[in-house]
Amino acid sequence: MTGNTPSTHDPAELGELERSILFIVWHKGTVTAEQVREELDRPLKDSTVRTVLRRLEEKGYLTHSVENRTFLYSPAESRQRVAGRAVQRIVDWFCEGSVEALLVGMVDSKVLGRAELQRLAERIANAKKTAPPAKKEAKS
Repeated sequence: MTGNTPSTHDPAELGELERSILFIVWHKGTVTAEQVREELDRPLKDSTVRTVLRRLEEKGYLTHSVENRTFLYSPAESRQRVAGRAVQRIVDWFCEGSVEALLVGMVDSKVLGRAELQRLAERIANAKKTAPPAKKEAKS
């Protein structure tokens, strides 16, 4: 099942509890509200967990199906896609849209080592070799 909300929500706006629940769902794959409640580090009412799950679905992060009158929640997007949107927001806000500026800043502040950056460059080069050719835009 796909979410009914486009994935345009800013991941930076997720609260601590929302992020905790989202990580549980990503880790487990498909969960019930009861399973989420049991996994959380703090005691919460069942209604609180169900409300947060519903809000995450409304924001486009989760989907649900119903099995024997039980809601089963699953990720609508992978953790990597959500992380990519969050990074895009940082690139737009702080680097004027330049991914290069972000990466240089990460290397300069020792968030990303040069060896790791080289591995990423190799991975990107290999991905380009296996990716289908980009479509050329039609001139009008």
